[in-house]
Amino acid sequence: MKRIAIGYGISIGVGVFLGLLIGRFRIFEETLGSLISGLQTLPTICWLPLALLWFGLNDTTIIFLVFMGAVFSITVATDAGVKSVPQLYIRAARTMGAKRWNLYFEVIIPAALPHIITGMKQGWSFAWRSLMAAELLIVCLGLGHLMMIGRELNDMSQVIAVMIVIIVIGILVD
Repeated sequence: MKRIAIGYGISIGVGVFLGLLIGRFRIFEETLGSLISGLQTLPTICWLPLALLWFGLNDTTIIFLVFMGAVFSITVATDAGVKSVPQLYIRAARTMGAKRWNLYFEVIIPAALPHIITGMKQGWSFAWRSLMAAELLIVCLGLGHLMMIGRELNDMSQVIAVMIVIIVIGILVD
């Protein structure tokens, strides 16, 4: 749980920040918008070879894969949320004297929050899948590794039990 908590937590911070930038500033939308959308379609497991080269066989690789699994969906959802804020809200806040930071914290982020939370839920499911895939491929203690051991020993009851635990955790978190 430590690996997913760290990777997912970092992806929330980075994803919301990037989504706010892309949603509010045209230069970021033109430079990063389509890149983020394109990277979102890339399966997380494709990042594994690079992660292994950069970090080796350790927890940092798994945290990186969890991060990459979640960050793009959070970014895209935050961007959509920021763009869905009615301009009337922004003009009204500016008329009442809201400056840049107040405008973000009192108008834009609260109005975009439903989209941000939706992106966080989707990001969680991608992060969870990324964690399971990484634990299957990288030898470390975890549910994915436990499932792999059951597979290697042809113990289908263990594999199914781990699958049930994964499903229950996914339902509880959602």
